[in-house]
Formats: sequence, C-alpha cells, structure tokens
Amino acid sequence: MAVCLRHQHFGKGSGTMLNRYFEEYAVGDRWVSRGRTITEADIVNFAGISGDWYPLHIDEEYARKTQFGRRIAHGMLVLAMGTGLAQMEPGRVVAFYGMDRVRFTAPTFIGDTIHVDLEVLALEEKGPNQGVVTFRNQISNQRGEQAVVSEIRVLMRKREG
Repeated sequence: MAVCLRHQHFGKGSGTMLNRYFEEYAVGDRWVSRGRTITEADIVNFAGISGDWYPLHIDEEYARKTQFGRRIAHGMLVLAMGTGLAQMEPGRVVAFYGMDRVRFTAPTFIGDTIHVDLEVLALEEKGPNQGVVTFRNQISNQRGEQAVVSEIRVLMRKREG
C-alpha cells in the first residue's frame, strides 16, 4: 500500500500520487509506492521487446565475470517498471511530459523488489486547463539502495470551473 509522507492520503485512497488535479499538488509532497519483484521472465521479455540482448542481462556465464558477478536487469526495464508503479490516473494525467537527469546508480538483480519514491519539485502553469508537475523519481530496492534517479514531468489537468 502506498504511503503519503505529507498527507494521510492522496485522493480517495487510490494508492497513487498521480490521481490529483494540478492545483492540488504542493512542492514537497511525497509518495512511496508498493513494491514489485524483478523476475527472470521480466528480463527475458524486456530483451525480446526491446531487442537488447546484451549478455550482461541474459548470459549468466558472461555476467559472472563482470563486476556485478551475476546478471542484472536492464536499466530501462527498471525505469519502465517504476512508471507502472506510479499508476497514472486517467482524466487527471494528460500526458507524460518528459524526463531529465536520469542516472542508473546501482544494479538491480533478479529477485530484487523495487519501489518508487516521488517528490514534487516544481509546479508550472501551462494555460488555463493544465500544468506540469515536476517530480524527483527515485527507484530503490528492498535494501534501501537507490537504483535509478531522475526528474520526471507530468502534464496534469486542472479542475474544471
């Protein structure tokens, strides 16, 4: 279950931070997602969809000889799974607006459970009906190690009337 670190709940217990209208956000709001465990199937499926068959991800013998000592998940897979954990609410989220300062800071292994920590960094009006919310997006594992950090921007609808 998601935990809001500023308010008791975001929205009506929907378990997501991206369920609010633009004007309902404040700089400093934070939210932590539920967890999701990375599986071998996730890595193989992502390799097939993306075409990224780099041996560090799919060849145990190769990976064993690297600094990681075993296979790791694709960084882009972990980033994409973080998007799914954020659970964007239709009708409030207009569109994903962009991403900056992406860094892959630690490996994610098969069996790691990741979660997302979002913090509102900035709010920018984009006309009378919408605005952009900038979030610090941190994806960490069950040991509290940060695996991916970025800034994401989401175009959010304003409340009508």
